[in-house]
Amino acid sequence: MTEPILAPTDLSVPNHHADHPGFSGISGTVLALVFAVGRGRAARVAADLADVAPGDHVVDVGCGPGTALRIAARRGASGVGVDPAPVMRRVARALTRPGRPIRWAPGVAEDLPVPDGAATVVWSMATVHHWQDVEQGLAEAHRVLAPGGRLLAVERRTVAGAEGRASHGWVPAQAEAFAVACRHAGFTDVAVRTERVRSSDQLVVLATRP
Repeated sequence: MTEPILAPTDLSVPNHHADHPGFSGISGTVLALVFAVGRGRAARVAADLADVAPGDHVVDVGCGPGTALRIAARRGASGVGVDPAPVMRRVARALTRPGRPIRWAPGVAEDLPVPDGAATVVWSMATVHHWQDVEQGLAEAHRVLAPGGRLLAVERRTVAGAEGRASHGWVPAQAEAFAVACRHAGFTDVAVRTERVRSSDQLVVLATRP
C-alpha cells in the first residue's frame, strides 16, 4: 500500500521568521541573543547526530543567530546560514569570529541560495514548522545535497491543541509525517527518534540523499 503524500495542513504554517513582529527591531535583537545563549546544547546534539566533521559543508535552514553553524565550524566544517530575518543575520555576523568559513544569506527553505550538490549536511532546527511548503523545502534540500549528504530536522515535542509559542514544534505524528515526506522526496535511510535536551524532548528526523 502506498504511503499518503503529506497534506500541506499537516505541517505548513505561515513563516513567522518572515513576518512575525518579534523577529524585527529591538525585540528581534533581544530574541536573537536569547536564542544564541539558550540553544547551544541543542546545537551540539544536532552536530553529533549529523556527524559533522572537517570537510563538511553545512547549510543551516532558518539559522537564527547562527549558534549551530558556529559549532559546526569549530568542528572543521564550513557552511552557509540561511534566514529571511535581517535581524537574525545581523546578530549571527556580530557573534561570529572573523575568519570563520561561514557566510550568512537571506532565503527560505523553499528557495535556498546554494548551488546544486554543494552541501554535505542540511539541517533545520526548530524551523521546519515555519516552512510554507514542506514538499518544496525538501526538494531544495535534496537539490543542494551531494550524494551521501545528510538531512537533519529537529523540532521541540509539543502536544495537540497547543496555541501560541507552545505550538511551535511537532507532535509525534507530525515527525512521522515529515519522515514520509522525506521518502517521497527521494531520501533514504529515514529515521525518527527522540532526544532529550535539558528538560524537553526533541523530535528528530534523519535522512540521507542517495
